[in-house]
Amino acid sequence: MASILVLNGPNLNLLGSREPDIYGSDTLDDINIRLGTACIEAGHTFDSFQSNSEGALIDRIHLARSAKIDYMLVNFGGYTHTSVALRDAMLASEIPFIEVHLSNLYRREEFRQHSFFSDIAEGCVIGLGAQGYELALDAALARLK
Repeated sequence: MASILVLNGPNLNLLGSREPDIYGSDTLDDINIRLGTACIEAGHTFDSFQSNSEGALIDRIHLARSAKIDYMLVNFGGYTHTSVALRDAMLASEIPFIEVHLSNLYRREEFRQHSFFSDIAEGCVIGLGAQGYELALDAALARLK
């Protein structure tokens, strides 16, 4: 049995109501319910955490390391393009992860086209909406076998 953690950054708590033309109509709870169900059906444990605070996300990453989390799915939202501190925490955790983004960053503003995480991630799922989380989970589960 493996432990899987999903981390979500700023403004993702507003999914379903925030710019649905870009981010879709699924709420973060909708996504987490589907992911949690899939993890349980595969015989693994699931946890999720969302924060609008960079420090809280870093603290949760540190806790993941000590809790021996096996795999993470991460969507750091706007911090994707700005946070060296989150990158350093991810590196220090030594936990493999897949980066997820609901929108296609490469079809958006230029400043959104750089990620501080893509080069250290096992993989990236970008631009497939809420389904991207499920595809990332499928890939994580396959890697854990």
